[in-house]
Amino acid sequence: MLVQIYEITTPAEAIALARIGVDHIGVLVGNGAFPRELPIETAGRILAAIPPPSRGSALCLSADLNVIEQIAFLMRPSILHLGASTTLLNPEHVGRLKKKFFPLTVARSVPVSNQESISIAKSYDGIADLLLLDSYTPGDRQIGALGVTHDWALDRAIVEHVNTPVIIAGGLGPDNVCDAIKAIHPAGVDSKTKTDKSDGSHAKDLDKVQRFVSLAKSCS
Repeated sequence: MLVQIYEITTPAEAIALARIGVDHIGVLVGNGAFPRELPIETAGRILAAIPPPSRGSALCLSADLNVIEQIAFLMRPSILHLGASTTLLNPEHVGRLKKKFFPLTVARSVPVSNQESISIAKSYDGIADLLLLDSYTPGDRQIGALGVTHDWALDRAIVEHVNTPVIIAGGLGPDNVCDAIKAIHPAGVDSKTKTDKSDGSHAKDLDKVQRFVSLAKSCS
């Protein structure tokens, strides 16, 4: 079971998560259009500190292809995670990015809100390398970052309809990760909000991360 944790803000935090056994260690990077985005130089230093076999993931919420290409070119992350709304960034865009920066691993967020989510996920099958299923508020420019769960039955249906490995996100933490895995049978699980410290700093609570990793690996 792959375990992915966002949003890492320092090299020391990234190293600590790698030691715990987090597979994908993610930073939020951009040009300041979204809250908490790190500049490319800062995000690059964090990803460079991650020891193998853990992999660094650069999450870009922008739908601006110039911004995305700048991140891909300058950072060369192990994983480029595209989190813009699927109404703004479509499979054709993702396919062009894959071709231009091959062999870069590309993860694509998929909004899970209704039956249409299955069709959206299928449209990226064979284009993206990973699909991340996340909660979504219609009209948002980005997918996820809400800290709430969604309909896991839709997640399960997507897993059954695509060949691309699926990571599930949206309000997952130590309290519910095993239930989610048993209900959906994904390739991986993702946590952001529920593994943050409770002081509002958005720094990671290493004890929560440790519990999340241990439970995800043991109950899969």
